Amino acid sequence: MMQQPKILQVIPTLHTGGAERTAVDIGDAIVAHGWTSIVASQGGRLLDQLTQGGNQHVMLPLKSKNPITIWRNAGRLAQLIEQENIALIHARSRAPAWSALLAARRTGIPFVTTYHGSYNQKSRLKAWYNSVMARGDVVIANSGWTRDLIIGRNPWAAERIVVVHRGTDFEQFNLDTVTQERCDTLRRQWSISDSETVLVQLGRLTPGKGHKFLIDAVAEIIVEFPKLRVLLVGDALGSKEYKDELEAKIAHHGLQDRVVMTGHCSDPAAALAVADLVVGATVQPEAFGRTTIEAGALERPVIVSDIGAVGETVLAAADVPENQTTGWKVPAADVESLAIALRQALSMSPEKRSEIGKRARKHALENFSLQQMCDKTIAIYEKLLMDSGANRSPKV
Repeated sequence: MMQQPKILQVIPTLHTGGAERTAVDIGDAIVAHGWTSIVASQGGRLLDQLTQGGNQHVMLPLKSKNPITIWRNAGRLAQLIEQENIALIHARSRAPAWSALLAARRTGIPFVTTYHGSYNQKSRLKAWYNSVMARGDVVIANSGWTRDLIIGRNPWAAERIVVVHRGTDFEQFNLDTVTQERCDTLRRQWSISDSETVLVQLGRLTPGKGHKFLIDAVAEIIVEFPKLRVLLVGDALGSKEYKDELEAKIAHHGLQDRVVMTGHCSDPAAALAVADLVVGATVQPEAFGRTTIEAGALERPVIVSDIGAVGETVLAAADVPENQTTGWKVPAADVESLAIALRQALSMSPEKRSEIGKRARKHALENFSLQQMCDKTIAIYEKLLMDSGANRSPKV
């Protein structure tokens, strides 16, 4: 096995999504392991954090889905692999994965993919496009639900799939380290009074996150909870039409002083910590649900849609005895059920919600640590590198 190998991760951008954060986390783990970490992307908000952690960055147009650009990126990556003597390439999104696959075949190095999302698949062409994420020498699924999805779509990949749950940094998402000053800064920025009960949904403003169903559910209960403040924390990232739709719905219900879109927040741990209750009203299956774990790590109970991998992250009354629950699960896009769960959670005493939150943290620490994700990923790299040895001849 080569000494201090160089690992290349490829991802479209480095903004604030789960795939991007995982790339940074694994890059830091590679550096801590004494290896060299290189990430290729078009940059983004997390770039400074990436480089401050000792990772190298290469700027490439990897966000493009243009076939010509994908082909050219394959050549650029192959050249980078040869120049830097890169030992393994790990792709975290479909367009750059096609480039990475071609580059890996040209240079003979191991190719790893991580299936971060459920990926829309409504045609044979889209199925073929998505299939690149199942073509790795090892295919990492970020949940058991994702593993089953991959097998259902690509049964030929079953033996190469390994489940590695998305990990959370419990030092970052810890009430002992999220200072009161950080929380007070956000409370002032968002004009939250001490008398208000705060509900947070954290994530990009996209239709799949189900914000409009949350707004409708809040409209049903706001008379009972007039001191409720709902914060939709996240960037629209160019989806002005969707943001305008949400603003219109908020105005329709007369909730302008109760429901606020805060925009991007650079301190997600503090954003969750100021909440009394966290909601994930997603209407599209999520491959993991990182925010649910982060909220749980901060001892915040959660209400989530019962689709995708959420069953692996939230313990609800249908699954466990009531004294073991960590939150609530409701049918996706079901306003009435969401309103019922909100009413139940908000009617509880702060002490009762705190008990649920403490169980949520225990569940998170036992199953979804950052350390377990990094250790398992590094172990995958080590095995592939050992199996491949020094053989760098191109694959056929």
